[in-house]
Amino acid sequence: MKRLTHDVSLLVLIGVLAVSATLAWRHLTGPAITGAEKQLQSRQRLAVLPEGSYDNQPLDSSLAKPEAQRPNSRILAAYRATMAGKPSAIVLVTQTQGYAGPIVLSVAIATDGRLIGSQVMEQQESPGLGARLGDPQLHWLGQFDNRHQGDHWALKRDQGDFDQLAGATVTSRAVITALQEALSYFDEQRSALLEGAAHE
Repeated sequence: MKRLTHDVSLLVLIGVLAVSATLAWRHLTGPAITGAEKQLQSRQRLAVLPEGSYDNQPLDSSLAKPEAQRPNSRILAAYRATMAGKPSAIVLVTQTQGYAGPIVLSVAIATDGRLIGSQVMEQQESPGLGARLGDPQLHWLGQFDNRHQGDHWALKRDQGDFDQLAGATVTSRAVITALQEALSYFDEQRSALLEGAAHE
């Protein structure tokens, strides 16, 4: 009986030590992991801006929570990039519904309303098809760079200006619509986005 009690006590002690070590490790590494996640998110959101096109930290001060939503997408956040104190671009984070789930894009728009660039931040599209949306070798999103609200924002098969992502019509249409709606949002909210106060 003494041996059984001793064995149980030993197991409890080992369990307590293991849990304590895990909690201590989590406490020590938590801030580093959170910091790394924040840096990754920052790089993803700001990768749409050309290097040297801004001298502030746009993500440190987001703009007012967007009120006017689009018919097929949602503006999740807006940030202002500046150069020497003057606005150089607006970065919008927008979400639309793709074929398999939500697609979140980071979209940079110049002060003249031109789309500077876009990048996929999150997507759940079919591997080998819609998931190729953010493939850097394919560079499908590059065809939208330097385009304006007045362009024909549709697939060529729908009498528009843009090529389809092979085998992913629904994904292609969803992204094209989201980009057009981001430009439309910028046009409607231009003065607030370029001149309004940032929120901490």
